[in-house]
Parts: sequence; structure tokens; C-alpha cells
Amino acid sequence: MLYEDIIKNIEPELEKTVDFVQKKMASVRTGRATPALIEDIKADCFGEMMPIKQLAAISILSAKQLMIQPWDRSYIEAIEKAVMREASGFSPITEGGNIIINIPPMSEELRKELIKVIIQTEESAKKTIRKFRDEAWSEIQDKTREGLIREDDKFRAKDKLQESVDKYNKKIDEYIERKKSEVQS
Repeated sequence: MLYEDIIKNIEPELEKTVDFVQKKMASVRTGRATPALIEDIKADCFGEMMPIKQLAAISILSAKQLMIQPWDRSYIEAIEKAVMREASGFSPITEGGNIIINIPPMSEELRKELIKVIIQTEESAKKTIRKFRDEAWSEIQDKTREGLIREDDKFRAKDKLQESVDKYNKKIDEYIERKKSEVQS
């Protein structure tokens, strides 16, 4: 087994970690309306917990308003309850067959809390990436001891592995910094 194979084997996991960060950052409130704020909130419809995005169309009315258009009027009450329960500060208003959500301005206290969530997400993602790096490095060392990877290639592998890890950490840093600046502005 070549060291390149070991590195390629962890890259899908590193990509999943970056995707997790991207999705998590999309759901962090910034004061602007975006469907990601509520689409994954689960509503109790007929005894089954389902995300709002499976029960309704979510659209942006303005920078501070979202509209939820349930596909069935019987979902309205469940969606309203779920939004009030899960999305702090949001108070849904039913107009006809639609639910309007006004996004309140963010307080300084809320901004600080969101920054904490962002930092925790970053730390968690980087910890996961380190775990995969350590596993790959351990496997490379094991293969070297078994004679399947040459000693020279072991050090090349370490550099290549670090390059790959740095690439994914940079992607995470970009998402985190962008979200921090959105929350603080």
C-alpha cells in the first residue's frame, strides 16, 4: 500500500468535516433572513418528527422576514410550535395559509453567544481533522515498520499528509471567519 492511498482514504472524512462546518455555519443566525435558520427544525406532524423543509416551502420576503408555505394546512400549528420551541426570539405569525417569521435584531449578548457556538464548532471540526491525521500517520508508521513503505517515503508521506490537513483546515477557517464577521456586523 502506498502512502498516497492512506492519505486519499481519509480525504472523504475530512471533506465531510468541512461540509458539517458549512452546514452548521449556515444555520447560525446573522440578523439576515435565510431559510437555513429554520429548515432543519423538526416539527411533530402526525406523531413523526420531520424537518420543516420537508413540510413546506421556505422563502425570503425581505432581509428580516421569512415565509413558510406549508404544503398542507394541517402542518401550520406543528410548524409554528416547532419554530417557537427551537428558534429563540422568533415569533411566527400565521397569515392565510402561510407563516411569516420576523427576524428580530440581534442583541450584543446574542452575538457573544453565537460567537461561542462558532468557536466550539471550529474546535470540534479541527479536533476531528487531527484525529484523522493521527490515524493516517499511525497507519503510515505501521506500514513503514512492516516494510511496505520505505523510510524516505515515510517522511514524504508526513509532508503530504500535513499539506492535505492544512488544505481542509484552511477551508474551515474561511467559513468560520466569514460567519464571525457576519455575526459581528
